[in-house]
Amino acid sequence: MTFKLGLTGSIGMGKSTTAKLFAENGCAVWDADAAVHRLYAKGGAAVAPIGKVFPSAIVHDAVSRDRLKSLIDKDPNALKKIESIVHPLVGEDRAAFLSDTGTDVTVLDIPLLFETGADAQMDATVCVTVSPETQRARVMERGTMIEEQFQAILAKQLPDAEKRARADYVVVTDTLEHARAQVQDILNDIQNRQTHA
Repeated sequence: MTFKLGLTGSIGMGKSTTAKLFAENGCAVWDADAAVHRLYAKGGAAVAPIGKVFPSAIVHDAVSRDRLKSLIDKDPNALKKIESIVHPLVGEDRAAFLSDTGTDVTVLDIPLLFETGADAQMDATVCVTVSPETQRARVMERGTMIEEQFQAILAKQLPDAEKRARADYVVVTDTLEHARAQVQDILNDIQNRQTHA
């Protein structure tokens, strides 16, 4: 039975990099965002149900994220409807991944781990963090969003301090070497817990 380690952290905190470090240590990694991309792609399980509720969101037999975004901007209830379709499908994707994995530890990269209550299904949780200044600089360096978009995303996520308080482990991603050492410490701790369980 694989150990389920939930990985979360706010935008720009270094979650994707930390997930790669776990993968380098032999962990299987499931990515919630990648699962949504699969569900929205042509032939994906979310295309038909979303198309039934929001026909204008389907472009070339796939769900258009841009169209969904504009629907959500116009109708505050649209997000709840979309989530009610997508969250169960994401859960099925995660369950299928877990049943196929043979690794000792499976890292489940879930941006809204605490917000969606998915932490209850984990054996332990990790929160990645960095100073607010570094976080903002990282996001702005990507050049994919403006300050208002960044603030809007932050407003939807639990504050970093609350995530850190709720997590079993915290990884500070100030440098790659520091993050790598902390990932190793976490895996050693999990191994010790399993050996003495």
